[in-house]
Amino acid sequence: MNDTLKKAAVIGWPISHSKSPLIHGHWIKEFGINGHFERIALNPEEFVSGIRNLVAQGYQGCNITIPHKEAALDMADSISDRAKAIGAANTLVFKDGKIHADNTDGIGFINNLKQGAPSWQASGGTALVLGAGGAARAIIYALLQEGAPKIIIANRTVGKAHKLAAFFGDKVSATSMDGAANNLSETHTLVNTTALGMIGQPELAIDLSNLPKTALVTDIVYNPLQTALLKQADDLGLETVDGLGMLLHQAVPGFEAWFGVRPTVDKALRQIVLAG
Repeated sequence: MNDTLKKAAVIGWPISHSKSPLIHGHWIKEFGINGHFERIALNPEEFVSGIRNLVAQGYQGCNITIPHKEAALDMADSISDRAKAIGAANTLVFKDGKIHADNTDGIGFINNLKQGAPSWQASGGTALVLGAGGAARAIIYALLQEGAPKIIIANRTVGKAHKLAAFFGDKVSATSMDGAANNLSETHTLVNTTALGMIGQPELAIDLSNLPKTALVTDIVYNPLQTALLKQADDLGLETVDGLGMLLHQAVPGFEAWFGVRPTVDKALRQIVLAG
C-alpha cells in the first residue's frame, strides 16, 4: 500500500449516472492501491474554479464528461496532440500545480474494436460514422490515425457534418442521415456515435441489408448492451462490437497517469460495470 492517498474523480453535470467509479474502484482494489475515485458534480459556472480546487487539494487528476470537455481543454496548461486535434479533453492530469489535458475516447474506441474483433482493421475500407458530435470527432480522429482510407459522416443536421468533414480534410466527406443508406454498399466499418437506440431515446432507423458481409458494425451506446442496430447486424450475420468496451478502454490511460499502474480490461471488469 502507498502511504499517501491518491485521489481522482469524474466531473460532469449531471454525474450520478457515471460508471467511472465502478471501473476505477475495481482497479484500485485489484492493485491494492491507497486510492479513492469519486463522482463530483460541477455546473458550467463553477467548473474552472472547481477544477482548480481539486488541484489545490492534491488530486492526481480527473475524467471529464458532458458538458465540460471543451472547457477542460481551454483551461489546461498543456494539451496532448490528440486532444488538440479532437478539440476536447476527457482526461486531466495534475502535476506540480499544472493541468495537462488529453483525450482518450479515440483510444478507447479503437482498443475496444481490437479486443472485440481482432481481425478488424481500419485500413480495410470506408468508415461510415453516424453523428457529428464530440464522440464522432474523437472516433474520426482515431480512425484516420489507424489508416482508414475514407470516412463518411452522416448527420441529421447536414451542415454540422460538412463542417466536421472540412475540419478533418480530404479523406472525410458528409451526407444526411437519409443519405447514409446510399453509402452502405461500400462501408467496411459502421459506427453509431449518436444517442439513438439508447434507453429512453428513439431507435436508430437504418436498414443494414446493403452492407457487405465483411462489414463490422459497432455502437457507442451501451445501455442497452445490444442495441437494435447491433441486433439487426447480428441477424444479418455481420460482425458486431458493443459500446461498453469503449468506456472501459478509455479509462486505462487516465488510471495509469493517476495511480502509476496500467490496468487491463477483462471479463471481470465488464461484469462489474454491467451489474452496477
